[in-house]
Amino acid sequence: MASLDPDVYKIAWRSLWIALTSSAIAFFFIALPFGSLIHFNNFPGKTALITLIQTLFSLPTVAVGLIVWVVFTRSGPLGSLDLMFTPKIMVIGQAILVTPVMLGLVISALRGVDKAVPETAAALGANSLQSSIITIREAQFGIMTALVLGFGRAVSEVGVAMMVGGNIDGYTRTLTTAITLETSRAETELALALGFILIFIAVFVNVGLLLISKRRGPIGWLLSNS
Repeated sequence: MASLDPDVYKIAWRSLWIALTSSAIAFFFIALPFGSLIHFNNFPGKTALITLIQTLFSLPTVAVGLIVWVVFTRSGPLGSLDLMFTPKIMVIGQAILVTPVMLGLVISALRGVDKAVPETAAALGANSLQSSIITIREAQFGIMTALVLGFGRAVSEVGVAMMVGGNIDGYTRTLTTAITLETSRAETELALALGFILIFIAVFVNVGLLLISKRRGPIGWLLSNS
């Protein structure tokens, strides 16, 4: 790390963009819209569905890796896409891994908003959509926590990256798989250096997201510009 080895920084950059991409997909395309739909609508089995989502919080990474491998391997139903052992399949696997955590936390954040908020909005003439948007704005700090925790799990996981990425040097090797490899080679100093970079990235991105949410909040920005 101190010698500014370009290979180390390429691995760090690969880890960062894969984790950010998978977290963004899971958050903006699944957790936020579907969490809102679940919260704002009443339907049979809603409580059971939320319980199932919360149960999947601790979904093992190797289990997710195995499922993705079965689906996308050459003999699997989506094997024709030829995505195995590429960064794309790592993004898909990590998105699946972090989705339950993000989805459950988004629902919890929305449930934490005082019921007086949407009721007051409705009394002032807001329709159901406007009341929902106001509720989401009120819950944006809790919702941001879902994004931060999801990214933290994505950037630190090793099971999915190892099983479907293959740890290919210069292509799918990430910080976590590189640390595993160097540890098995008894390269303790290099493994520790990679570990410090991983911790720094996780702390830097998480603190940055939290600071952004305190200044205005990306959820509020999105809603105000929609």
